[in-house]
Amino acid sequence: MADRHLQEPTRLVLTALADAPRHGYAILQEVQAISGGRTKLLTGTLYTALDRLLQQGLIRVDHEEIVAGKLRRSFALTDHGRDVLTAETQRLRTGLAEAERRLKLGRPQPNGGTA
Repeated sequence: MADRHLQEPTRLVLTALADAPRHGYAILQEVQAISGGRTKLLTGTLYTALDRLLQQGLIRVDHEEIVAGKLRRSFALTDHGRDVLTAETQRLRTGLAEAERRLKLGRPQPNGGTA
């Protein structure tokens, strides 16, 4: 997985778990907050993603509890998940730096030319 970039929903879920374990509804809220309201995952989409991330070893079940008669599972990043998110963060940072560099080089000059 290190050679592929993460899809945005996956990156947002991993980011939501980077600072603390969370249960599903809390992950949905965090993803929406992290994305500035741009991304609102559907419950089914989230749990499909969580199952995939569990299988890939990027997250683990941190704990389970019964709330209002229903099982609530909280999830946390694994060390591997933290490594993958760290690599993705660096990949994005490098890409942004290159875009900024090129934008500065191509900035139009007052006389209508480019730098």
